Amino acid sequence: MDLHFGDSKPTDEERAAVDALLGPPESSWEGADRDEMRAADLRWARGGRAARDRRDQLLPGLHAINDRIGWISEGALGYLCRRLTVPPAEAYGVATFYAMFSVRPRPATVLHVCTDLACAAAGASELCAGIESRLGPGSGVLVERGPCLGLCERAPAALAIKAGDPVRTAVSAPATVHRAVLAASAPDSAPEEPSAAMAVPQAGDPSLTLLRRVGVVDPASLDDYRAHGGYTALRRAFELGPAGVIREVTDSGLVGRGGAAFPTGRKWQATASQPDHPHYLVCNADESEPGTFKDRVLMEGDPYALVEAMTIAAYATGAHRGHLYLRGEYPRAIRRMRHALDQARARGLLGDDVLGQGYAFDIEIRRGAGAYICGEETALFNSIEGHRGEPRSKPPFPVEKGLFGKPTVENNVETLVNVGPILTMGAPAYAAIGTERSTGPKLFCVSGSVERPGIYELPFGATLGELLALAGVRGGLRAVLLGGAAGGFVRPDELDIPLTFEGTREAGTTLGSGVVMAFDDTIPLPRLLLRIAEFFRDESCGQCVPCRVGTVRQEEALHRIVDRTGAAAADDIALLREVGRAMRDASICGLGQTAWNAVESAIDRLGAYE
Repeated sequence: MDLHFGDSKPTDEERAAVDALLGPPESSWEGADRDEMRAADLRWARGGRAARDRRDQLLPGLHAINDRIGWISEGALGYLCRRLTVPPAEAYGVATFYAMFSVRPRPATVLHVCTDLACAAAGASELCAGIESRLGPGSGVLVERGPCLGLCERAPAALAIKAGDPVRTAVSAPATVHRAVLAASAPDSAPEEPSAAMAVPQAGDPSLTLLRRVGVVDPASLDDYRAHGGYTALRRAFELGPAGVIREVTDSGLVGRGGAAFPTGRKWQATASQPDHPHYLVCNADESEPGTFKDRVLMEGDPYALVEAMTIAAYATGAHRGHLYLRGEYPRAIRRMRHALDQARARGLLGDDVLGQGYAFDIEIRRGAGAYICGEETALFNSIEGHRGEPRSKPPFPVEKGLFGKPTVENNVETLVNVGPILTMGAPAYAAIGTERSTGPKLFCVSGSVERPGIYELPFGATLGELLALAGVRGGLRAVLLGGAAGGFVRPDELDIPLTFEGTREAGTTLGSGVVMAFDDTIPLPRLLLRIAEFFRDESCGQCVPCRVGTVRQEEALHRIVDRTGAAAADDIALLREVGRAMRDASICGLGQTAWNAVESAIDRLGAYE
């Protein structure tokens, strides 16, 4: 490996940020002061192999610098690279991959204002204009218009991040100009966020399964969680043994809730049967699909349920190490999960001897940094390992060679929290919920033109109309987007679609991760489609040509026809179809394969440009 370091030096503050994470350097090669270390030890890369084995600390290191300083200078990046024996060119590629990092100087405070679908419909453009008029160039605040912050039930939303030691954050949602400016100017004085229960209109309903503790238990109290049935499922898992747990999950019919709907039991069995060790467990909590916020609510309102579920999944698949990859835009969820992990360790529920059963397991949180593509499992693995979050070609599949090249099981938050009820109520009782092919309860993220936006829990098989009736859909409904930006639109006369994987498929649309966004006739549909195209252009990792070029061409065509209809738009619509087919057929991962879905459905089902 050929390492080329520049002449730029880190400041004392940048050095301290890295050393706080990695510990003090042990040699001049790693960046120690030469007056303290003999210059001779620069002749060789002492500890080089051990340092390279810490490549996975690159993303946490970039966070450490960005949190402390507000941006990542050449000197800071070079120092981090010395500590980890990573080529600076590669580290620069990683740092510039993520939206939350900057390699150019910027103010210590950044105000991220969501301009995605739900917030756009709630007046994000006017909000941004008002904030920018109040916070001029001399305010010390950078206002950034950005993608979904996962606060769709409280749109419009803004997130202020003020660098320092410690970094401070403040969420403003629903945001007004005054509240957003206050959050940016004085994060410590900003009003506290409403409780997670406020995002659950059904909170307190005893018939709920996945959401039954949200708003009922104190999310900070392990004792309260256990008093409401917590850790009953883990004890049951130890009684059944790993094979018994996998059998229960398989018999329950549980499939992945992230959109792919792969049978969870089959994935667990495939990982558990691999002779190569160690095995890893990864929880994907990087929900970045516009309109999705269910995982955030679960982590904020019932964090111990996820800790318990991850422990069960790891036990069943033979993993002793788990990674929780959590969105960087979720500061409260990060705090809640860190506290839950600390408490679980202190009480013997994580560590070398879980519940006195001789089973060792622990969980490490990895913060994402603003990249939708990292929701794809192999891109997520690359991100954890300290590389650009680009998807890998398959095969080999993650159950064979996943994180660090070892067998890995990856599930999202909602999938995992279903495991507890499966073990406590039994697979037959769980499978009796829903339909024959879509079993169990499902969480739906409802936002847009409804009176009561939030997370709803319904059994599979309820209709779209029944869900919207619960949420109080407003008059003048124009369209409903199912599955988020990668999903599809349906008409107001199609509300009898059953909310199952097979029902939506037969209706020519998709359930996806459970996003349901309603739009009334005050929302200009062409502008909405243009925003979806902008989202995919920004979020494409650029690795494969069909997606890298196709998302740009899709946006360009929509820009040309946004104010045109009929014959004037016909040529560009034909081009959109051709580009969409190429992306769907030839892209490496789901981002490119689904980037055309919403636009296609709007043209074909809604007559968007007639």
